Amino acid sequence: MISIEQLCRKNIWSLAPYSSARNEYAGREARVFLDANENPYNQPFNRYPDPLQLELKEALSKVKGVPAENIFLGNGSDEAIDLPYRCFCEPGKDNVVAIEPTYGMYKVCADINDVEYRPVLLDEHYQISADRLLAATDSHTKLTWLCTPNNPTGNCLNREEVIKVIEQFEGLVIVDEAYSDFSSQPTFRAQLSKYPNLIVLNTMSKAWGCAAIRLGMAFASEEIIQLFNKVKYPYNVNLLTQQQALEALKDPFEVDNWVKILLQERSRMIDAFAMLPICEKVYPTDANFFLAKMSDAPTIYNYLVDKGIIVRNRHRVQLCENCLRITIGTKTENSELIAALRQF
Repeated sequence: MISIEQLCRKNIWSLAPYSSARNEYAGREARVFLDANENPYNQPFNRYPDPLQLELKEALSKVKGVPAENIFLGNGSDEAIDLPYRCFCEPGKDNVVAIEPTYGMYKVCADINDVEYRPVLLDEHYQISADRLLAATDSHTKLTWLCTPNNPTGNCLNREEVIKVIEQFEGLVIVDEAYSDFSSQPTFRAQLSKYPNLIVLNTMSKAWGCAAIRLGMAFASEEIIQLFNKVKYPYNVNLLTQQQALEALKDPFEVDNWVKILLQERSRMIDAFAMLPICEKVYPTDANFFLAKMSDAPTIYNYLVDKGIIVRNRHRVQLCENCLRITIGTKTENSELIAALRQF
């Protein structure tokens, strides 16, 4: 691969990052804080949070099996999606390649950063071809986006094809594993030491049930993480988010139990959908949702909205015509959805 320095935007590589008050005394004991123009009252919310979230990264390191120095934490995964564009892609000059269909924020961030976005269609089984992805790249392609399990299709991408992309692409490969806790496939974050061009995304929003606290993470080489930390806003993860994440991480066994229940419900829901006359096909899934091809997705979607039941209409997404994406809820919520569809 090309070196990280060569891939990085020159102005970013030479950037002198903002040095926050909390950075400057890091590693030393302090009792009196008169450096950051804070209000001395209303503790602990009067103080700026740790800009590098060191305590939280240490806790995550134990759960995720990744050294703390290889972890970046952001305001949701969206920040971790945006930063590679800002660090590595020259606006109006560089481009990125991604599978299609996939998570929409990859393209939104490309458009915001004025970076050409090159989608490569999956096949009829929602699988990738490494050769086709690589063929879409050129000397100005800095990033390749792969989501596995993929959204909205739900399936894991062929691992051998993903590895082929990582090994043959000279830029950075970003593997979004937001739904990996629901899959039996091994995660790519265990491969960071082998592939210096690999960035793996994860989130507290899905299996951990913490979508409201907005905590996303990126796992990568220390060199890439340091670039992200240079470019991010100084206090990008607030104290309340850090505290709640630490609390959630104390009981990973509860999360394991949630995942087990959701997978059981997923099987029940897929079987129920397969028996619906209005359902033509349920696609294989490794996530906490599934994609179902319906007889008339827009009409069925509107019918459910009138019933107060919200699913995701993916009818207008390429390769997903007449498809609804169904998130697995509680047993009661799932049963209510099935009952409504049986009356359609």
